[in-house]
Order: sequence, then C-alpha cells, then structure tokens
Amino acid sequence: MITNVRREVDFKKLSKVTRVERKRAWDLFRHDEVVLLDPQAGKTLLPSDCKGKAGILIGGILGDDPPLGRTRELLTKRMPEAEARNIGRHQFAIDGAVYVAKQVSMGKRVEEIPVQVGLEIQIAKGYSNFLPYAFPLVKGKPLISGNLIDYLRKN
Repeated sequence: MITNVRREVDFKKLSKVTRVERKRAWDLFRHDEVVLLDPQAGKTLLPSDCKGKAGILIGGILGDDPPLGRTRELLTKRMPEAEARNIGRHQFAIDGAVYVAKQVSMGKRVEEIPVQVGLEIQIAKGYSNFLPYAFPLVKGKPLISGNLIDYLRKN
C-alpha cells in the first residue's frame, strides 16, 4: 500500500499497481500494530518483529548520503508506539527496502540477505552515475528498477 498520495494523477497511476490511500500511514494504522523502518533505529528487524503486526512501514525518504535522519523526525517521532527497526547500517532505495523487509517477514535474518553497497549506472559513453545506496542482490544481481535506470539515462 502507498499512503499519503495527494495528487490525483499520482493516485490514478499508482492505483493501477497497488492499493493507494490519501491518508497518512499514522492515520490508517494503530501505531502499536506496525513496525517502522528507520535507519537510525537501535534494533535490527527480526522475523519475530513481524509476527502479529498489520505491516511494515517504509518511509521512502531517500536522498542524502549520509542520511539526515528525516525518517526519525517525520515518522518515528510521530509514531512512538510503533516498533522502530533498521535493516542494517546502509540506506536502501524503496524497492530494496521492501524486498529486504519481505524477506525478513518470511523468516530470513537481515545479515543473510546479500547486498551490494553502491552501484554505478552507465549513462552514456564516458559518463556514469554512482548511487551510494545498498541494493539487495537477487540471483547475484542488484535489485534496481529498469525504469529508474532509464530515467537516469534520459535525464
């Protein structure tokens, strides 16, 4: 589910692939029923943390390297009853964080999930873009959206 989708064009587009809500996550769920992924959380997500929970909340505040702690400021402080957990010491893109959280919810420990830190995307001959984030490895390859790669190459 994607929450806090305000623009109608985004709502329609996202509704084609998943459940979308206009409300914020903290208005939709009891705070004690969710696990909140926060890179600054003191504990790492365990499979047992996911048992009996309504879901895992992933903030989606990606950008600065090193991270500025916006998840803590914008989410964790607003949901103090939620169990805050990290998925390791590296920052993941949303798709990677979702993948890791799903794997943990299915019984794997974070340290059992192979990751690659940093990814260089070839943009054009002689030019590349380096993404300093962690990417889970799936069948030995970094999990990254082909659409993101296309976007980087076009823009």
